[in-house]
Amino acid sequence: MTLSFIQACDNDRAYLLSLRKLTMLEHFEKSGLFLTDSQHAFRLNDAYDCFYLIHHGDDVIGALKYQEMPDYFEIMQLQIHPNYQGKGFGSKVMHAVIEQARPKYLTLTVLKANPAIKLYQRLGFIITGEDEFEYWMRK
Repeated sequence: MTLSFIQACDNDRAYLLSLRKLTMLEHFEKSGLFLTDSQHAFRLNDAYDCFYLIHHGDDVIGALKYQEMPDYFEIMQLQIHPNYQGKGFGSKVMHAVIEQARPKYLTLTVLKANPAIKLYQRLGFIITGEDEFEYWMRK
């Protein structure tokens, strides 16, 4: 299972917005967050240059948004298209990011209603804080 990460370009915005809604809308709504289209677009456009499309062969299977800081890596978003969920791709992506980040630590936030928290915990992330909607995690 070989994955590659290709930096997103302007032409990818529609796909990324669609993917965001496909993968996150349910978790936002379970959390009591009902975002407008403009709010989704604002979050999508924030640090857009940090977005990468995840390719498995010729297929785009999701997106990863992350940035490297002086002391750590921040995973801002990881979205695997529903057609590819449950097949180990999320874990494979996270292992690649963990390897790239060494020796720096990783941070991320996850909605409390998002079952992806189990993946992050299996990979050794610990909860370092929380707010009303999210856990803050670190590895």
